[in-house]
Amino acid sequence: MPDLSKTPVTIVTGFLGAGKTTLISHLIRNAGGRRLAVVVNEFGTAGVDGDILKSCAIPDCPAENIVELSNGCICCTVADDFIPTVEALLRMDPKPDHILIETSGLALPKPLLKAFDWPAIRSRITVDGVVALADAEAVADGRFAPDLAAVDAQRAADDSLEHETPLSEVFEDQIACADLVLLTKPDLAGPDGVARARAVIAAQTRRPLPVLEVAEGMVDPAVLLGLEASAEDDLAARPSHHDGHDDHEHDDFDTIMVTMGEIADPADLTARLVRLAETQNILRVKGYAAVDGKPMRLLVQAVGGRVRHQFDRPWRAEEARLTRLVVIAEHDNVNEAAIRATLGA
Repeated sequence: MPDLSKTPVTIVTGFLGAGKTTLISHLIRNAGGRRLAVVVNEFGTAGVDGDILKSCAIPDCPAENIVELSNGCICCTVADDFIPTVEALLRMDPKPDHILIETSGLALPKPLLKAFDWPAIRSRITVDGVVALADAEAVADGRFAPDLAAVDAQRAADDSLEHETPLSEVFEDQIACADLVLLTKPDLAGPDGVARARAVIAAQTRRPLPVLEVAEGMVDPAVLLGLEASAEDDLAARPSHHDGHDDHEHDDFDTIMVTMGEIADPADLTARLVRLAETQNILRVKGYAAVDGKPMRLLVQAVGGRVRHQFDRPWRAEEARLTRLVVIAEHDNVNEAAIRATLGA
């Protein structure tokens, strides 16, 4: 039985654009009387997800219970950022009943798990579970999981070759660390795509792992909160590509902040983002746009060439009406001048 004096923590991981923020927004609104706190970590220095989640604040998860860490990958800044943040949450009165941690899409969950052995917090919190989100369409297309048989054959032929991309390693580490996998956007993948995605995930796991299909983050919180996995005590069963390394780097990825004035037409911005994905191999774009003549701010989310936007709230009087987009790409694919030109910045 778990130590009931410990505050349970759920780590929500998953690749860029898999739907982590949407899921946590749903959990905030449907917590079933639990008082929640949220720690959200973004890759890069300009956070977007924290603002989205704070707009979902309710009495059981007020805005002050939602903390954004944007000084780097949470698994790399444990002593400076993560531990003090958790300690501050545990000092709250009333104390949260459950803490949710949304990692960056590029974070490795296992180093974060190891942080729960930190002397200042190890007797006060426990990892109730690690939930990994995987985009069904992307996984089905093989974007983040290599053909293992082909990789093995190539290694046998030439062991000096590098066969695994940084994206595949991140994906595999997140799946290997999970207690539960949520297969998101199943409608876009279709039944055949979902079946292929399930097969890819099954090939990446060494232990039985439940996989659930979830659309728009709509899942019963009872399924996710209360797994009682005590994951920090089960590290050996969660292999990582980085086992044996004291640290890791994110030099494989770059972010660019693009700031512009008001835009005339959201459809034109969408077309530019699609063109950006096609010509510059961009992984993710997210941010806000100011639309000429509109009092509402336009929330923009793009994964590859798939773009979604919606007006989320009125511009505040003290805010500058600017368009700010965070562009994330693999390091070798970044051409900042071309990115800015395509967006019209």
